[in-house]
Amino acid sequence: MTTTDTTTRFQLAEKDLPTAWYNALPDLPEPLQPPLHPGTREPVGPADLAPLFPMPLIEQEMTQAPWIDIPGPVLDILRLWRPTPLVRARRLEQALGTPARIYYKDESVSPAGSHKPNTAVAQAYYNAQAGTKRLSTETGAGQWGSALAFACAQFDLECKVYMVRASYEQKPYRRVLMETWGASVVASPVDDPNHPGSLGTAISDAVRDAATRDDTHYSLGSVLNHVLLHQTVIGLEAKEQLALAGEERPDVVVGSCGGGSNLGGIALPFMNDTRVRLVAFEPSSCPTLTSGKFEYDFGDTAGMTPLLPMYTLGHDFVPPSIHAGGLRYHGDSPIISSLVKTRRMEAVACPQSKTFEAAVQFARTEGKIPAPETGHAIRGVIDEALAAKEAGEERVILFNYSGHGFLDLAAYDDYNHGRLADE
Repeated sequence: MTTTDTTTRFQLAEKDLPTAWYNALPDLPEPLQPPLHPGTREPVGPADLAPLFPMPLIEQEMTQAPWIDIPGPVLDILRLWRPTPLVRARRLEQALGTPARIYYKDESVSPAGSHKPNTAVAQAYYNAQAGTKRLSTETGAGQWGSALAFACAQFDLECKVYMVRASYEQKPYRRVLMETWGASVVASPVDDPNHPGSLGTAISDAVRDAATRDDTHYSLGSVLNHVLLHQTVIGLEAKEQLALAGEERPDVVVGSCGGGSNLGGIALPFMNDTRVRLVAFEPSSCPTLTSGKFEYDFGDTAGMTPLLPMYTLGHDFVPPSIHAGGLRYHGDSPIISSLVKTRRMEAVACPQSKTFEAAVQFARTEGKIPAPETGHAIRGVIDEALAAKEAGEERVILFNYSGHGFLDLAAYDDYNHGRLADE
């Protein structure tokens, strides 16, 4: 059954905000292998992670409990923008001439303009409860750094952000946004001003910072289990909103993928329904899932973090300075990697020019200018919709509109004037 009217936006009331996160760990096709200590190569325990994270986050990283209650103070802040709208992209459907019905979860309405505050608020809360005074982190395009800066301001925490140098130079207004929320931002790597940087080097800088200060913990915006856990509010809301739209379920769920947080947020709540295809779209210049090896690897360049079982291009991989800075990561979430390895999730790589082509088409039909990262998901959605057209099939496509591109306009300027390279 589908809606026959012209409704475009499907809203939930504040009272319908999910009050528990969905934990995918007990439901994975195969149990995750444990993270390993960088020195001993033995499985890490809570004591090994305590210098970096507060105990509730360590517990969430490992628990097999199917649901984790969201603390009241976290819900209070999430209600500033959640539940987010589910939007039917009718004008894009018409432009494509597809029988597919396309829906997107609009995470761009958050204070930081992306999905990232869903976990930033939770991480800041647990750290504040533990007595932490300061958080250090890395950021690629600046979406995560912006989110953590906002979250730290809510709990009166200091915030130090190591921003990948290529993005630091490409996206100065991301730095301004972080500084306006009170964060201190520096280009990474800090010890090599001629290096374009990578998320791996920025993580090394941030972990080194946290490990050498008693008042500081480290905060990560993607990859780890507890981060994907916090992001499941996206898919949980989407399930309810699709029902409001008259849809039984999506046929395919699409997300862009760097570390895996926004993809996990939209996809994991649908993981147990094998009728739903899950598809990750990543940049061909950093094709972790499609060209990487599944093995244990460090999460950072310097080899300071635990080794994680994941698809990786190698922790010393330095990707080209494409505009989708949030997707320039050598590895992927162990949860996402496990789903791809067991073939529960598909992975596709696409070049930068094709993603901007899709993003511009979306902007000219739906009116919203996507972040370059989000453009990868839109590329996948358009490809899926055109495949449905060719097959003459109705198909329900759901994707995560993970962030807006208002602070990425230099990238669109390059595309619009023929200066955008694929690598």
